[in-house]
Amino acid sequence: MYGFDIAIVVLLLLVILVFFAGVKTVPQGYNYTVERFGRYRKSLQPGLNFIIPFIDRIGYKMNVMEQVLDVPSQEVITRDNATVEVDGVTFYQVIDAARAGYEVMGLENAILNLTMTNIRSVMGSMDLDELLSNRDEINARLLRVVDAAAEPWGIKMTRIEIKDINPPRDLVDAMARQMKAEREKRAAILDAEGRRQAEILKAEGLRQSLILEAEGRREAAFRDAEAREREAEAEAKATQMVSEAIAAGDVQAINYFVANKYVEAFGAFAKSNNQKLMILPTEATSMLASLAGIAEIAKDSFGEEAFHRRSTPSVPRTGQQQANGDGA
Repeated sequence: MYGFDIAIVVLLLLVILVFFAGVKTVPQGYNYTVERFGRYRKSLQPGLNFIIPFIDRIGYKMNVMEQVLDVPSQEVITRDNATVEVDGVTFYQVIDAARAGYEVMGLENAILNLTMTNIRSVMGSMDLDELLSNRDEINARLLRVVDAAAEPWGIKMTRIEIKDINPPRDLVDAMARQMKAEREKRAAILDAEGRRQAEILKAEGLRQSLILEAEGRREAAFRDAEAREREAEAEAKATQMVSEAIAAGDVQAINYFVANKYVEAFGAFAKSNNQKLMILPTEATSMLASLAGIAEIAKDSFGEEAFHRRSTPSVPRTGQQQANGDGA
């Protein structure tokens, strides 16, 4: 019985050992490949898994989380024959553990070499100015090319970023001089545009002032013409009234008209700048003599009887005169 008990214990231990040999626990973020007699059979997902002990075994323990690789610095010759140093970083994730384990030898090394080769290809097809200003385009083209190349390995390239692009020192100095010259050119253009705009505004202001001045002269001329027209109308009306009065035999009207013109003429002589000394018969008797001569002309025109009737004021007759007149 003693030997039988030992055999039972040994058998139980073997069963336990076999059980634990067939139980595999896969941590989160990993996939294990299972090989049976050296051939891939299946992949174990995270959690508790069972395999056939001593027949199946674990092949590759693949990390399926997103991983990052630093791309070492390398020299790249651009399309315009400029040499620059470039480095970067790449992110990838294992999608198919079986293909990542059995389709490529040295997965990380393969990804690094693939990325570096395509960096030289993509950036070598661009000019230096495009290289420095179009990083997003470079990253997108690299990601598209490398992802297509790594797809048979069960790899998904999630991101590729260019970290540094370092041109030679002399090239950097030349670019700085070019940028300075470009800014000076832009400043000169802006200065010239400002002077041009100032001249345009000045000319526009002068034009506007000339227009306003011409408008003022036109308005003044219009007002002067209107005043002269009103004065001529008044003169014509006055002349017409005097003519009507003369035609009606009113001698006082023509006397007033002629005397007024006579006085105005002497006033014009007195105001003249060319005459400093004037000796003329300006006595009142002379004026009256002139007016008397005009009266004589009026007598000849209207007749002596009519002239006396209009020039002699009528005196009211008394009662005695009326009686005598009636008696006569």
